[in-house]
Amino acid sequence: MSQLPETGLLRLSQILPQETVTEEQATKNKRDGKSPRQPRRGSMGLIPVKKSCWWAGVASGRFPKPVKIGNGRGTFWRVEDIRALIEGTAP
Repeated sequence: MSQLPETGLLRLSQILPQETVTEEQATKNKRDGKSPRQPRRGSMGLIPVKKSCWWAGVASGRFPKPVKIGNGRGTFWRVEDIRALIEGTAP
């Protein structure tokens, strides 16, 4: 948890695990109109769940609610909320 800043906001891609996307996969995704369209290295994430499970947990109150920024176009979570979730002290 030392990788978390004291305060601030996190994107979902910083919270959940990310699969590796090769150059070939990215090119195929571009051609097929799918995402992700850029190659990337995978990451372990802070909370080991799939995106659908995360959103179901947000809806049920198991995971913290996001903060919307920029007319609702940006979705972020407060570092403090994620830290509390990891430590098991979330309300």
